[in-house]
Formats: sequence, C-alpha cells, structure tokens
Amino acid sequence: KERNIAAAMAVTHGDLAAAYARAEVIVERRYYVPYQAHCCLEPHVALTWLDEDNRLVVRVATQVPFHSRRILARVLGIPIQRIRVVKPRIGGGFGGKQEVLLEDLPALVTLRTGRPARLVYTRTEEMVSSRTRHPQYLRWKTGVMRDGTLVAQELEVLANTGAYGCHALTVQTCTAGKTLPLYRADAYRFDMKTVYTNLPIAGAFRGYGGPQGFFALETQMDEVADAIGMDPVEFRRQNLIYPGWDNALAQALGEGKEGPAQRIRSCGIQECVDRGLQAIGWERRPSLPKDGPLKRGMGMSCLMHGSGIPGVDMGSARIKLNEDGSFNLHVGATDIGTGSDTILSQIAAETLAVPLSKIVIYSSDTDHTPFDTGAYASSTTFITGSSVKKAAEGVQRQLCDAAWEMWRHAADPCERDTLTVKGGAVHRADGKSLSYADICLSTFYSHDQHQIMDHGSHMSFECPPPFSAHFAEVEVDTETGGVKILKYVAVVDCGVPIHPESCEGQTEGGACTMMGYALS
Repeated sequence: KERNIAAAMAVTHGDLAAAYARAEVIVERRYYVPYQAHCCLEPHVALTWLDEDNRLVVRVATQVPFHSRRILARVLGIPIQRIRVVKPRIGGGFGGKQEVLLEDLPALVTLRTGRPARLVYTRTEEMVSSRTRHPQYLRWKTGVMRDGTLVAQELEVLANTGAYGCHALTVQTCTAGKTLPLYRADAYRFDMKTVYTNLPIAGAFRGYGGPQGFFALETQMDEVADAIGMDPVEFRRQNLIYPGWDNALAQALGEGKEGPAQRIRSCGIQECVDRGLQAIGWERRPSLPKDGPLKRGMGMSCLMHGSGIPGVDMGSARIKLNEDGSFNLHVGATDIGTGSDTILSQIAAETLAVPLSKIVIYSSDTDHTPFDTGAYASSTTFITGSSVKKAAEGVQRQLCDAAWEMWRHAADPCERDTLTVKGGAVHRADGKSLSYADICLSTFYSHDQHQIMDHGSHMSFECPPPFSAHFAEVEVDTETGGVKILKYVAVVDCGVPIHPESCEGQTEGGACTMMGYALS
C-alpha cells in the first residue's frame, strides 16, 4: 500500500476548524475528471546520426532540448560534450513533449552501429506510450456565510499517475496552487495523494493540473451560491482576489516544495467578468428556453494561472550585430507552435529600435544557443523575453558607446548621456546620427576593433498570474444527452500582449482543448 503512493502533500493555512465553526453554510461535494490525450498533429519522433567529428546529433520533437541532452548523457553513459540536440519546427507539444520518451533508443542504435536511426510513434503508440492528463478524484469543501462571504476552502485530491510517477507531485500541487488562491478565505487546506496504477502514464498537459481543479472549484462555487440563494456571478465578484492580495498558498505549495511569497500586483478578473457578461448577453439567462427536451443554459467560470515556475525557470539569450545593421538573436527557448520565435524577435527589435526584419533568430540547438529550461509553465515570453530584453539593452549601450567613440575620434565630440537609438541609428541631441551599419563597420575594421554583442539571463521569483472569465451558452438534449455549444466567450487579462494574434490563438486553442475535455 505504501509503495503505491508516488507523491503526497498536506498543507493548511489559517485556523480551518475555527473557520468551519464560524461558517453558516458548509457545502461538500466530490468530483471526477478523466484521462485526456494531447493528440498533437505530429507524433513523438527522433532522428539520430553521427557528425563528422563522431558526435551524436539528435533531432527530436521536444519542448526541452537541454534537458534531453543532459538525460541522454546519463542514460547512454557518454559526456554531454559528445551530444548535440536540435529541436526543429514541431507539430505541437502541449506538455506531452516535455520528457525524454524515445530519443534514447535511436541514439543507442546509432552509437552501436554508426548508422543514422529514426523512431516515430504510431498514433496508437501515442495513446498508450506517451503521456496523458492526470485523472483525479476531487473532494471540495467550502464554508460560507449567508451574506456570501467565504471563510474556508478545503481540497482533497486523489490522482492517478499510471505506471510511472512523471510529474506526480507538481501537477497536483498546481491543481491546488492555481485554484484555491483565486477566492479569498480565512483558512485553506490541501491534501493530496498521487498513486501508481497499471494504466497509461500521466504527465504534463496544458494547464498542468489547473483544468482538473477549476472544474471542481467552479462547479462548487455554483453549488455554494445556490445553497445560499445568491447569484453565482455576484457571489464570485464578492470573493475574488484583487491587486495587493498576498497569495499565502504560493509559498506553502511552491513547485512541490516551499516557494517564494507572492503578492498579486495586477489583477483584471473583475473587468473580465464584466466584459464577459456583456458579450454573452447574461441578462438573457432567465428567459432561455427550458420547455421540451431541448433545454438551454448559460454558465461561467473564473480562472487564474501563472507565468513560469518562480525561482526555478531560467532563460538566456545572446545578440550580435552584423555589418548591415541586422542582428543575430540566439535563444535556447523552444517554439512549439506558440510563436515564441516571433515574440522574442519583437522584444529584441523594439529594444534596439529596428524593424522586425532586422532580427535573425536562431533557437533550440544545444550547440549554438544558450541554455533555457524549456517551453512549459507559460514561461517563455516572461522569462526568456526578459533575457532577450537584457541582452538587447546591453547591445544598445555598446552601440551608443561605439558611436560616442567614433565622434570623439572625428574631433566632433558630444555628451555620451545625450545619445539615443531610433530607426536603426544612434542619434545626438544636435540631430547628427550614425547608422548601426556604419558603427559595425567601424568596430570591425577601424579603431577599437571588436564585436558588438551581449547576452542576458533571467530568472524570477515573481510569477505574475494571468486571469480570465469564460462564459458558455449551451443546448442540451435531455433525451439523448447531446450537448451543443451555441456561444462561447473568453475574456482574458494576460498582461501586456506582445503579439495580440498569438494571444487570441492561445485562448482559442485552450478553449477548444477544454471543450474536448468536457464533451468527449
């Protein structure tokens, strides 16, 4: 029995017994959420060969090329320096390609035979031998006053990790860490066990434990509102967190261990609710057809997530200047269809004051790009984007330093602190300017010859949570059980949208994934 438990955690914040004693109404329910498969367009695939220096090259559909290299070195018993991992354009990941699942086998064939090798999962193998979302049994208990004030929230999770304990601890801590803090209460409790079974292996999947928890939480919030005779929207509005709120559970749960404290510095969840109500036409809810077998209903939910794993995720970037005023941007970050190559290039271009076309990006090659923990935890724009900004700011300073030196050598001095960058050039206060191309040619071939380049790394103890409110109007055939989604509205506070179209795509993709989870 003890060996069947892959992970366990119990966390209490505040005086739970006193909070329940004060509560005028207590609601307790049990919920179940099942398996879900990623179903990426491209299955898991890896190609391996030996290069001209007898080094192992691994071209693999992965979200974590640097982790892949490190783990392969240990599994194969060869030094890291003999391995190069390359992530090409891949057809989706969603967490399913966050582990080393198959690249070790073709790599071993290549090492033993000296010949190239390739391994591709069939669609059947994807379903049984890759990863899934963790199925969970959830027990949620809420204590509330009759005026709608929440006083206690308690969540118990029993999760199925399958035959191996991949992400057995951290997915479940996120089930609590993303859900419990959304509503203010005097006391919280989270109790979790993840157990081994002889079923398919669960792992990382988009939302990483959040979708399971939010299904239970938001169902419970509707049930609590009903129990006290309160409108479910007003009940949520009364209890949602707000800017300045300290998320004490963030420190208690962390990434499977104690993490940094978190203060909610920005939160637009109330505005998300307001805009969603208007867009869905919430005022129509009481008059929706309920006679006959086809009945219509309208519901809503509130959500929060995170931006990277605080104190854990780290990204790096390197930028160098070319003779034509263009820049090479090297990042370890992994674009898995999320558009991060474009977004990181935008950050570099804006910081350096050049068009996007002047940024040539190269990513996800363990030989040629700096380290990055990988594409997961909604971290890339926030973590790697910050490293790109640091590197670009360093290059910008060097450009101004070089221009100041050029003017000084030309007996046309100026004040260094007055220099600015705009339109691919360094500008003086008197209107004179030097293009990046001219500066580069000078530093390559004239005085003080050197390469203008810089790098940046970024890790953060902050984890700014995005918020959203989702609304759906559905039609249910009470005779067949068929469900039609007639209208769906998602309103998201994602912070600053670096690439608005990508933000829309992420929201649409996430909504579709969860529609599949709910209806299939």
